[in-house]
Parts: sequence; C-alpha cells; structure tokens
Amino acid sequence: MYARRLLYLSAHQLAAYLWHAGKLTEEGSFDATEDGRSRFASYLAGNRKSLFRLVANVSEEGFHIEKIPFLRGDDREAVIARKLGQHFFSATLTTSLSLGYEKSRRKDERVLLAALTSNEFFAPWLEAIASSGVALAGVHSLSLLGPLLLRKLGIADERCLLLTIQDQSIRQSYLEKGQLHFSRLSPLQNSSIGGIAQTFAAEARKLQQYLVSQRLLGRQQAIRACLVAHPQAIGAIESSCLDGETLSFAILDVETCAQRCGLATVPTDSRCERLFLHLLASDPPRSQFASDRQRHGYHLWLVRSALQGVGTVALAACLLWSGKQFFDAYQVRQEVDLLVSETALARQRYEEIVRTFPPIPTSNDNLRRVIDRYVELERATGSPDYLWRELGRALRGVPAIELEGLDWKLTPAASAPRPLVGGDSKGKAPPGPDGETIIVRGSIRLGDESNPRQVLAVFNRFLEALRRNPQLDVEVLQQPFDVESGKALKGGDAAAEDRQPRAFRLQLRRVLGA
Repeated sequence: MYARRLLYLSAHQLAAYLWHAGKLTEEGSFDATEDGRSRFASYLAGNRKSLFRLVANVSEEGFHIEKIPFLRGDDREAVIARKLGQHFFSATLTTSLSLGYEKSRRKDERVLLAALTSNEFFAPWLEAIASSGVALAGVHSLSLLGPLLLRKLGIADERCLLLTIQDQSIRQSYLEKGQLHFSRLSPLQNSSIGGIAQTFAAEARKLQQYLVSQRLLGRQQAIRACLVAHPQAIGAIESSCLDGETLSFAILDVETCAQRCGLATVPTDSRCERLFLHLLASDPPRSQFASDRQRHGYHLWLVRSALQGVGTVALAACLLWSGKQFFDAYQVRQEVDLLVSETALARQRYEEIVRTFPPIPTSNDNLRRVIDRYVELERATGSPDYLWRELGRALRGVPAIELEGLDWKLTPAASAPRPLVGGDSKGKAPPGPDGETIIVRGSIRLGDESNPRQVLAVFNRFLEALRRNPQLDVEVLQQPFDVESGKALKGGDAAAEDRQPRAFRLQLRRVLGA
C-alpha cells in the first residue's frame, strides 16, 4: 500500500511527516537554505512511491469574496479564472470556494477567491518536488483546514472566530455557517502560557474590530471566539479572555480535539500543526492551490492506482474462479471415489450371490454359442403384418376386389459358410431372411352390367395403390383378362361366362431392413 507523507511549510522551514493509521511521525525538517533544499531533494528521492500533500502556514495569503452569475461547467470556471487573474495577477497558487447562492431572483453565487501570493517563497520547494517526480496530491493552506476542524468538533455557529497556535504564530480565521471568509497570520512574540493567553485576548478583539471595519460584522453583532489550547494553559487563558458584550470566548482542549478527530499522537503543548496535518491526511478538502501541471505526478499515480485496482480485482476474480474449479474438482473426485467403492461393494455382493447358484451343466463357451444361435433365429423370424397393412390400405379405394387367398413366406438370403453349434466346420448355417413375399389371390366383382374395360380399370387402380409404396415390388402373376396383343376384348354382348368374377394373382415382395 502507498505511504502518505505530509509536508508542513512555515516561514522558516519545511517539516516532513509520515502519517499512518492516525499516527504522525516526523521524518525531518529542512531550513529555507541551499543546504536545506538539497537535503529535501534527497529526502524526496528516497520516497518516490509515496503520496505527498503540502500545507502552508504563511502570512502571504489573499482572500476576496466575489459575486458571479448563476453558471455551470466551463463557463463558471472561465469566469472564476478571470476573477482570480484580476485580483491576484501574478499568483500561480490560487483556488476558489463556493459560499452558496443568494436567494434573490438571479441566484448569484458568492465565491471566496484565495491565493498564496508569494511565488518566490514557494518556487524552490515546488521545483524540488517536480524534479523528483513524486506524486503531489495538492498544495493546501492552514486557513482552509479550519472549517474542517469545526465540523469535526460539531461547532455550527452562525458566525465565529477560530484562533490556533502554530510554530511561533497565531492563526485567526473568520467563518460563517462553517465556511471560511477571512484568515490572517500574526507572530507570537511570547510563547509562554501567559503570553499565549494575552495574545489570544488581544488578537481576538483586533480581528473583531477589523471585521467590523470591513462591514463583515455589525458593530453590535455578537460573535464567539473559539480558542484551541493545551489543558495547562486553559486557566491562564480564562483569566485573560473575559467575555464582553459582543465578544465571547470558548476554550477548546487540544487533547480533546485530537481524540475527537482521531489523532493517535496527542499534542504536548498548544501548537496545532499535528492536529491540522492529521485532518489533511484523513479528510483532505477538495479545494487546493496547485495547478494541474504541478499535480501531473498525482494524476499519473491515480491512473497507476486505477490499473492496479483493476488488476487486483481481476486477480481476485481469477483466484475465486480457480478456487471454485478446485472445489468442483474435489467434489468430482469425492463422487468418483464413492462410485468406485459402491462398484466394488456391488461386485462383491454379486460374486457372493453367484456363488450360491447351482453349477451349470455345460461350459461358458457352449452357453455363449447357444445364446448367439438363439439371437440369430430370433432375427430370422418375421411377421406378415407390414404387407397386410399395405394390402388393407390399397383395398380401401377398390371395394369391388375380394381376396380369396394369401400365401406369405420369407425369402432366404444367399447362404454363407458358418460353423455349426457343435463346432463342425463342414456344415453350413442356414441363411437369414433377405425379404418377405406374399402371393395375393383374389377376384373382381362389378355386377352383370360391367364390361372388361371397367374390370381392368379397377385392377389397375388397385395396382397403382400398391406401387405408391417404394418398398414394395409388385408383380402381376395373373391378369383378370388376357390382354395380350392379337386378342380382342369382348364388349357388352359378351357371353354370360365372361361376366363372372374375374380372378387375378399378384406377388408382393419387400426387402427386410429397407
């Protein structure tokens, strides 16, 4: 997993911290000199795979509140960029925060424009970060972390002042409804407990008067100042910071604040650097001052992290699939083993049952040959059912035909040499049937008024019905009349004996298996 490192930049030096599981570990401090920057470059080279965030606590800050029209997307960004250029012309570290929309008809948006105005102060440190190739997630200001601290502590005053102490300076911020409107930094001349108490009281009243002069507060408007201090200094602060008509004080225990924010390393004095660094690492604000070019390494880190995440998900899916396949294979092996054991048990029981059978009076080979012969005989038998059904189908259309006899038989196939049952190679096994044949004898009765042409027409219709089945070979053995060439058919004046029922014979043959 990637390491999170925080850089705290003050007016005189830069301190580096490692943040892990709510615990801050200081890894070094670097003075604002050539030697200090060289050591800082070496520190960055040794931690190229870490994710860095820089937070600055300097007096060179600028804040301005602007109203812009109700816009969205690129149009809004263009207007804000133009406003930043107008108010902070040469600043490269700028940002903006939305303060909400007015309830008027136009719904204008109030935007806080902020900038770190000293480019010369930040340039050496940012150049060292850029040249090292580390991932810089953002450049933040300590003033922008004040609203996050109040939100963690559950303080939701309409208007309040937040005063904290960091590295021989006191940070004073003005917030409305939990949103920053103004912040400034003042030096802390006396860092003793009494000096801190007097500085808190004096700076709170100065900030109130400044806000009144800027018409950010009304002259008689009450406001509360939240002071963050160590428990040992609370008594002295209470005696120095007395409530007035428009200004009241609320003293916050820095140890309690650290516990409520989740900081494992409890501060030992009233300085709040570690508290703000922990808030930055655990819940970084969306607004920051670095440009996209300065965050190029961070964007590459995001792409790399996304690819690694996709690869991790794919690997996990493959492992799950392989695990499922392994489990299925294991179940199949278990089933195979169970079937093998059941087969062995069944074979054992079969052998036990077979041993109880009486002995067979012949050998297994002779018994096998007898069974094979029985199968051949069974296959050689046949039934005239098929031919009878075909005759019935053909007779439906010719009711004048009466059947007088049917002779059915099987037609043997060509004989082939085959040993007999007794093993005598001299004999031949009777061939199996190749087809079946039926001789049909019948007569045609049309009545006294019929003539030979009508009789032949009925007979031919009967033949056509039989020949529709391609499996039947139909052969006429006897015609109802002798229709050879040279002989004439008799007409209606024929003799009485010619009007008798005319007999015929047919032979139907079908190849078995066709």
